[in-house]
Amino acid sequence: MIDFRSDTVTKPSPGMLEAMMNAPVGDDVFGEDPSINRLESMAANLFGMEEALYCPSGTMSNQVAIRCHTQPGDEVVCASNAHVYIYEGGGIAANSGSQVRPIEGDFGRIRAEQVEAAVNPDDVHKARSSLVCLENTSNRGGGSCYDFSEILRIREVCNKNKLQLHLDGARLFNALVARKEQAAEHGKVFDSISICLNKGLGCPIGSVLLGRKEFIRKARRIRKVFGGGMRQAGFMAAAGIYALEHNIERLSIDHGHAEALASVLGETGFVNRLFPVETNILIAQTRPDMPAASVAGLLLKKDIQVIAISSDQIRFVTHLGITESMMDKTLDSIRGL
Repeated sequence: MIDFRSDTVTKPSPGMLEAMMNAPVGDDVFGEDPSINRLESMAANLFGMEEALYCPSGTMSNQVAIRCHTQPGDEVVCASNAHVYIYEGGGIAANSGSQVRPIEGDFGRIRAEQVEAAVNPDDVHKARSSLVCLENTSNRGGGSCYDFSEILRIREVCNKNKLQLHLDGARLFNALVARKEQAAEHGKVFDSISICLNKGLGCPIGSVLLGRKEFIRKARRIRKVFGGGMRQAGFMAAAGIYALEHNIERLSIDHGHAEALASVLGETGFVNRLFPVETNILIAQTRPDMPAASVAGLLLKKDIQVIAISSDQIRFVTHLGITESMMDKTLDSIRGL
């Protein structure tokens, strides 16, 4: 089975498994797991941020960050299709008691003037605008990347209005590779960044939350409240260390695979429109007479798994588990539909 459902379906490589098996471990709740300490230090140094916190998932690291930055009754500004809003189980409301001001973005990317317009005045009738969340790359935007200049403009709006700025960087390394940008430049702009290790970087679990020292101290307490304090989790943190050392630059291979899929899908008769392909996610809009679920079903009969994310959209996500021979079979199968 060739699985394009998500880049979360990857399995550890032999090298990653060896690193995990040989990892020195301790009790992380006591701060004594050397592998977790090393991973947190590596991630913080990479982004030029003061400290980091290892979490089981990107959802947890995002939710911990939002809880740190807000108080009950606040309002969080984000794209209407942002992961923190539509894919985290209502966590902003349940975990932080905050509400969302959703903005219709351009393939998941919001602009500085939209953020400015969404900020509530200092009025007792209005929720307090306190936080802006960006997602780079945008999952529902088809792996779209922000222009760094726009991020800087949004930072200026946040400074002017005394808002915090969080980055859901679940696939940030894809954006950095695609745009040839530096992690440290992002670390200078955001108050907090969440990076996932369990997507394109190929780890079985794990995410890292980055920020200032006092922010991470508060985040560590909230992670405990959320049940995210782990013990000998260094076995998993070792996978993250391996990923940061070996699996970042190879993301360009996944991007090339997504472009190849787009080229072939664009020639088929059942696709109306393709989202622009920038990284490893491809979203294709199907014709009205070819529902997305039907196309997914036809591909499944050829041992190719994709997700129908709506009635007329199918999603392919490329990753390190997709080999060249799998790509060849997939492209031939699509041509034959």
